[in-house]
Amino acid sequence: MRTTGGYRHVYQGESHVFGDLKTLLACASPRRSGDDLAGLGATSDARRVAARMALADLPMKTFLHQHLIPYEEDEVTRLIVDAHDEAAFAPVSSLTVGAFREWLLAWETDARALAGLAPGLTPEMVAAVSKLMRNSDLIAVAAKVRVVTAFRSTVGLEGRLAARLQPNHPTDDAAAIAAATIDGLLFGMGDAVIGVNPATDNVDTSIGLLTMLDNIRQRLDIPTQSCVLSHVTTTLAAIERGAPVDLVFQSIAGTQAANAGFGVTLAMLAEARDAALSLKRGTVGQNVMYFETGQGAALSANAHHGIDQQTVEARAYAVARAFSPLLVNTVVGFIGPEYLYDAKEITRAGLEDHFCGKLLGLPMGVDVCYTNHAEADSDDMDGLALLLANAGVNFLIAVPGADDIMLNYQSLSHHDVLSLRHLLKLRPAPEFEHWLSRMGLLDGQGRVPPLPSPASMQRLLDARGHHE
Repeated sequence: MRTTGGYRHVYQGESHVFGDLKTLLACASPRRSGDDLAGLGATSDARRVAARMALADLPMKTFLHQHLIPYEEDEVTRLIVDAHDEAAFAPVSSLTVGAFREWLLAWETDARALAGLAPGLTPEMVAAVSKLMRNSDLIAVAAKVRVVTAFRSTVGLEGRLAARLQPNHPTDDAAAIAAATIDGLLFGMGDAVIGVNPATDNVDTSIGLLTMLDNIRQRLDIPTQSCVLSHVTTTLAAIERGAPVDLVFQSIAGTQAANAGFGVTLAMLAEARDAALSLKRGTVGQNVMYFETGQGAALSANAHHGIDQQTVEARAYAVARAFSPLLVNTVVGFIGPEYLYDAKEITRAGLEDHFCGKLLGLPMGVDVCYTNHAEADSDDMDGLALLLANAGVNFLIAVPGADDIMLNYQSLSHHDVLSLRHLLKLRPAPEFEHWLSRMGLLDGQGRVPPLPSPASMQRLLDARGHHE
């Protein structure tokens, strides 16, 4: 119940008081190390259950009137409030958070209903309802949502699983990156994007890598897009110098202060999107932005405003939604065990992030990953990847051998994503699938085999040699 001192619920004879909405949301979250580090999490399982019961009784309209960060202090809050679509919200406006959970899980609530609702939902609403859900609930609802975007390939269609090919190198060696790119293409990776994290973020490096990747794309006539994941200002400078920029990348977070830590504002993102759109490089669509997020980013910058890390992560999705991106992914285990301690927490966070992003209308992907000092291993990542594929994730990230030699963390391998496609009968993006067929990289059943034919391998190797 709501009281003058916040929110109160009696559980097992004990009265639990939650001083404000931020406290209620934080205490309702599943346990995670980041919230404990910040002193925000529930201090007992009983208090967590009491918070969830109080949250279940909270009217959804509450989030339209109580802002976790004051409107006048935070441009992300202003974006959330000003962009809210009251008409889209109408079908659930009379519900409590608990009743909204039941509405989402109902058989009658289909993809059309969820797509129509998305503009009416705020990040805090979807974060709140996720806290009342089991993992299987998060999967069941997210699997109903399709968010389709396009540039040179179409990502997010039913029955498809795209992959970002991530051929990073610790010295940005162009020949090594080209070789890793060809390796990934042989396994059918890259239909979401061929995306390189540069070891050195400067304009000359970015232009060199962009030019090399675009030359490979053109030589092989690959219907995909490339991206060098430099800071948005670096990419803007590259555009001004005539570089072949397909997508503009930026890491984002859920508060103005956290985005300032990334050196970015909403106005800067709008300028970059306009610049990329002016190039008109897309063929089947013009979604030109690529965003990465991750639970713990705001807390690590001391820019979380006392909000639990899952809720502030969902607020980052409001930032992404404003710019109609081609791709968004949470780098779920990348920040480390200080924020997501073990495989259980990483798995939960990955499913939460995917669910929240999809409900808000985002083309969500996940980097299924962990750092070497986390309590997790590749078996755990196999499990999360399988859950996400069943939840309808738009794309996953793949690196050679599951080991990123530049960023020094563990992700999925090309083989892992290929195995998921085979197991669940998921196919690459349609334009990319046609290209794979033309290149002789599909077998008689339309699958990418575990080993490419010698002729197909030679075609791609010839393309790599052209750029060495």
